Amino acid sequence: MRKFLLLFGVFFVAALMGATELVAQDAATTAADASSVGGFQLLKKYFIEGDWRFMSLVLVALILGLAFCIERILTLNIATTNTDKLLANIEDKLASGDLEGAKEVAKSTPGPAASVLFEGLRSSPGGPDAVEKSMISYGSVQMGLLEKGLPWIALFIALAPMLGFLGTVIGMIQAFDKIEAAGDLSPSVVAGGIKVALLTTVFGLVVAMILQIFYNYIVSKIDSITNKMEDASIGLVDVMARHNIFK
Repeated sequence: MRKFLLLFGVFFVAALMGATELVAQDAATTAADASSVGGFQLLKKYFIEGDWRFMSLVLVALILGLAFCIERILTLNIATTNTDKLLANIEDKLASGDLEGAKEVAKSTPGPAASVLFEGLRSSPGGPDAVEKSMISYGSVQMGLLEKGLPWIALFIALAPMLGFLGTVIGMIQAFDKIEAAGDLSPSVVAGGIKVALLTTVFGLVVAMILQIFYNYIVSKIDSITNKMEDASIGLVDVMARHNIFK
């Protein structure tokens, strides 16, 4: 065990020397070729150098994660409703005693808030308690629909850096294999494996950060819709009581 730790320590120092030398060479090359190499070509170059087998897995995690994020964002934007305007239209109908017209207004309006208000209006014969109970129950159903797909996004956020770290471990193993085959611990022997390890980790972390930004935006959007839905539910009970809908 001590021999392994000693070997790993020597390897790590040599790896750092090799990585430093490699970064210096890459920096010089990048500065010289900055005018001729575009960002996409540079990204493609590092993608290939990072071992396409593991980099492809990270790319798949990014594509699938973005697909779920885009689907949620589009769905939530469609589900967003101007609850103040909706509640005002419902109150106009209830002021004239047109309960069926109020139901039609809620039914014809897209979004979870309108669906919850429709359930409340439909339960009006049972009194305020029945209205509140039906809106709470149906609101839980709508919350589940709003959060659909979030576990998959969270999965890809966790999976992307794990795949990157897996590529890092594989790169370290490859570097050890090269040391064993060459019988030498020079930086040129381990530089390739270390570069693969660093690139896969970087790409995995970048993918996780991108998906995390979208995830937080989606969660904040769901919270906003939920708050508006709850406010509209409370407002509906007040409106129905004010216009003597409960018998």
